Amino acid sequence: MRKRSIQLSFFLLLLAYLPLSTFGRPFVLVLSQDDLSDPTAPPNHDDATTDFDDFSDSESKSDSVLDPGSWSPIFEPDHSFINPNPSPNELNHYYNAVGKMVEAASKGEVGVMEEAVAEIEAAAGAGKPHGQSVMGFIYGMGMVKERSKPKSFLHHCFGAQGGNMQSKMALAYTYYRQEMHDKAVKIYAELAEVAVNSFLISKDSPVIEPIRIHNGAEENKEALRKSRGEEDEDFQILEYQAQKGNAGAMYKIGIFYYFGLRGVRRDHGRALWWFSKAVEKGEPRAMEFLGEIYARGAGVEKNYTKALEWLTLASRQHLYSAYNGMGYLYVKGYGVEKKNYTKAKEYFEKAAENEEPSGFYNLGVMYLKGLGVKRDLKIATKNFALAANAGQPKAFYQLAKMFHTGVGLKKNLPMATALYKLVAERGPWSSLSRWALESYLKGDIGKAFLLYSRMAEIGYEVAQSNAAWILDKYGERSMCMGESGLCTDAERHERAHSLWWKASEQGNEHAALLIGDAYYYGRGTDRDYDRAAEAYMHAKSQSNAQAMFNLGYMHEHGQGLPFDLHLAKRYYDQALEVDPAAKLPVSLALASLWVRRNYADSFLVDMIDSLPEVYPKVEAWVENVIMEEGNATILTLIACLLTVLYLRERQRRNNAAVAAIAVEIAAAAAHPQQQPPPIVQEAF
Repeated sequence: MRKRSIQLSFFLLLLAYLPLSTFGRPFVLVLSQDDLSDPTAPPNHDDATTDFDDFSDSESKSDSVLDPGSWSPIFEPDHSFINPNPSPNELNHYYNAVGKMVEAASKGEVGVMEEAVAEIEAAAGAGKPHGQSVMGFIYGMGMVKERSKPKSFLHHCFGAQGGNMQSKMALAYTYYRQEMHDKAVKIYAELAEVAVNSFLISKDSPVIEPIRIHNGAEENKEALRKSRGEEDEDFQILEYQAQKGNAGAMYKIGIFYYFGLRGVRRDHGRALWWFSKAVEKGEPRAMEFLGEIYARGAGVEKNYTKALEWLTLASRQHLYSAYNGMGYLYVKGYGVEKKNYTKAKEYFEKAAENEEPSGFYNLGVMYLKGLGVKRDLKIATKNFALAANAGQPKAFYQLAKMFHTGVGLKKNLPMATALYKLVAERGPWSSLSRWALESYLKGDIGKAFLLYSRMAEIGYEVAQSNAAWILDKYGERSMCMGESGLCTDAERHERAHSLWWKASEQGNEHAALLIGDAYYYGRGTDRDYDRAAEAYMHAKSQSNAQAMFNLGYMHEHGQGLPFDLHLAKRYYDQALEVDPAAKLPVSLALASLWVRRNYADSFLVDMIDSLPEVYPKVEAWVENVIMEEGNATILTLIACLLTVLYLRERQRRNNAAVAAIAVEIAAAAAHPQQQPPPIVQEAF
């Protein structure tokens, strides 16, 4: 039995959670027996899990409380939330200065930006942590200040010491990039805990993914269409159905407003109204969510008795996730006579039996802490793994903590850091993504770029990719601010290059490809074939067909890689295997290899090598001469005329051929006695 339990606990799990990018590979965690703690160690340590949370209180707090210094009062003020600790007047000056900075970025007003930076710098000089944090961002960007990584790092250190969460994210990401996991893991652990405490009780919070505004070279029109909030046609249809009494539509509208999904402005008051309407129609999911709202005090006064009533009603309609909320209330002793671990375990088991991820997570916590059961780290690990395999973020947090402390799993700081980072990026500071997307959809490119840049600084790969793409796509319209005003072309290229590089480090193969192109062609940096090959190798490791083709080309021409026709062919073949659409370019490349191998010293090789120089000239001639409006019209008419003449000539020849055949048939009919000549076969 014990052996079977061990085998069940340590099976291989593939966990695809929070894909890093459309082009990057999903984060995959594999747990094997090698990841286990030393089995010879004592199975139960009295103090082994004292640092682990059991069932922390989940409260509804505004972003400005969870994320001090957050820009939410500027972009998304929550008038329904009453802060028990109102902000002092000095914070009003801070928000006025940040608001001025945002508007200056929106309109490209350098003078206003300088005024805003001066005010923020004054706040930072007075020791205000939120001012320190924004100055760290300004020095990191080189925005009307000389770009300085040391000054940026120093200001973020002061901001983090003063409690600014976004500075903590920036520091953790800096350490993470430098593989200083011993420092990064501590900060990410703190940030992940804040994120976890903002999650729901009975079910998983929806994953609010930052939207990638591009899909390579082009705008991601489909994703953007679905993110237009109340202007989206699908949302309007859903709202119409809700107004006509569809309970499911009412519930979905409530979810959109509660979390601010698909571009809808977050509004807990409107969410509560729609949930209440859905409940009147008997919608069990809305009942469960009302239980959540009363337990958390989100837009209403906390009332655990009402929370238990709503959760119980939902569970009676076979909504199994509601059992998690009921178990939570019994574990905490909220809304019931007293704590009852036995009853809580029964509810969690009911949820788990029906494949509810939070049920596995809650059972894991009970076995980890020994709440109403004998502490058993193996069973706890198994349940956390099952929950994480279904995408439960709290389970990732617990597994990160186990890797961090060496409790239940072998100590592994790089793994712990990566898992903490995944959870931390779901914290309240992710609201930056909503505001950036909203600005982009309204055509406010400058404001969107500023917000994505702030988000990129604190480690979000999607934001790094989006900000870089805006610089490349919109150029001057990005309103990029440099040291002495609006960015020059060189400053934009340099900044885009830096952002793409960071994104490529986090698994974005398209970014790695662009970095390779930048080094190969000398865009925004010095031409460097060696570094181009290095970047292409990075993209190739993520199965990028274009990178494979480029590596083949570099081997064929001996650029940054040894001249090797055999390796060139191998890379061309790999590109075709990965992407069948590459058949034409690969076929041409293989033909080039054949010519190079069989006619090495002929004029054909010289002609092939001259194509990269000839092509831009031909392209420019086509664009400047053929595609000029008047010339294009004349050439179109000539092409049409030639087509008509060709078709008429072909028709004339066909008619002549038909007439000739008719004559032959008539002649054969007139002289039937003539026999065809015998067929003589030539001997070989």
